[in-house]
Amino acid sequence: MALTGRAALLAALGTLPVGLWEPGLTGILAVNAPLALACACDFALAAPVRRLRLTRSGDTSVRLGDPADVTLTVTNPTGRPLRARLRDAWPPSAWTPGTEIEASRHRLTIPPGERRRVTTRLRPTRRGDRQADRVTIRSYGPLGLFARQGTHQVPWTVRVLPPFHSRKHLPSKLARLRELDGRTSVLTRGEGTEFDSLREYVPGDDTRSIDWRATARRSAVAVRTWRPERDRHILLVLDTGRTSAGRVGDAPRLDAAMDAALLLAALASRAGDRVDLLAYDRRVRALVQGRTAGQLLPAFVNTMAPLEPELLETDARGLTATALRSAPRRSLIVLLTGLDAAPVEEGLLPLLPQLTRRHTVLVAAVADPHIETMSKSRGTPDAVYEAAAAARAQAERHRTAEQLRRHGVTVVDATPAALPPALADAYLALKAAGRL
Repeated sequence: MALTGRAALLAALGTLPVGLWEPGLTGILAVNAPLALACACDFALAAPVRRLRLTRSGDTSVRLGDPADVTLTVTNPTGRPLRARLRDAWPPSAWTPGTEIEASRHRLTIPPGERRRVTTRLRPTRRGDRQADRVTIRSYGPLGLFARQGTHQVPWTVRVLPPFHSRKHLPSKLARLRELDGRTSVLTRGEGTEFDSLREYVPGDDTRSIDWRATARRSAVAVRTWRPERDRHILLVLDTGRTSAGRVGDAPRLDAAMDAALLLAALASRAGDRVDLLAYDRRVRALVQGRTAGQLLPAFVNTMAPLEPELLETDARGLTATALRSAPRRSLIVLLTGLDAAPVEEGLLPLLPQLTRRHTVLVAAVADPHIETMSKSRGTPDAVYEAAAAARAQAERHRTAEQLRRHGVTVVDATPAALPPALADAYLALKAAGRL
């Protein structure tokens, strides 16, 4: 039997039988008495693990895709120096695949009565709460022949927030909002319902906006500017039922719906409107109400972070009743759900009159870009069958969308990347038309 490392050293020195097991060996080594004494002393001089004190500090939240640093402070209150290897365990989704071993293991040397810090860098791959598991420490003696091992529970939670990729669209949507507010020289016919201010006429302005009385008092032609009505109520409803679990690309539909909801919430709060959030399937999963503009986005992303799709059919009647209770005054209800024919026709359509009678309703759905790719397939029999299946799926979605429109519902159906700006544009169009 070939021996390596410390095992080979022990075998070379040993003559008297002593029951000593070395990891990786299949038998008992014979060692001499001096070596046995050295091993016992090495074990005795290793710092005890259970007397160590461990505390945590660092990041408690992070956006999906960004790194989070969690610091572990290890205090050695014993009279022996600590020479150790440490493993800071977290769930697999707290790491980029393949980086866990390197990121979670640390070497420590702590003199008696002192402390040291080690930092574990997490890079989560999923939204939600990531909770620390056990901290395992292996304490070695000065010769490295023996080690004491123990674990500590040091609780810590890092909340992984939605990434909000669509925030890159916010500047362009705010520029459009300023146009509606009459703060730029561009004034589109019919926009807004509240008088804002007077300014000098520029070519291209609607002549019907000229204020002739004000012009008579000035040396230049004056036009009236208008702004959309403010302080309107918007209720964002996230359907967290079965259809939201379908994956589009690398993420479930629910994640794309969240991204669109965050962009609309940021835009509407800047426009002076009040925005609430409801997540529902068969019960209320989340509810955010009455937040100021400065509190809105932090509250939304923190509430959305732990939400996961539920693998059950959404109760359309319960969702409608809850939405009506959450919006007692006339509001814009934005329902982020699917356009699957069966759930819409059997669940939502019969209840739409209850919503549209009192509110403006907008339905936003996440389309699968792979369907569009399939519809263009040609060249082989399999490709033609794929194209036919995609065309049928698209026709069914269009038919469902038309049924909703006939009930007075605005429908936005777009791919995950296109949905947030498309939803924001639909909101601005409703605001410009004075329909909020």
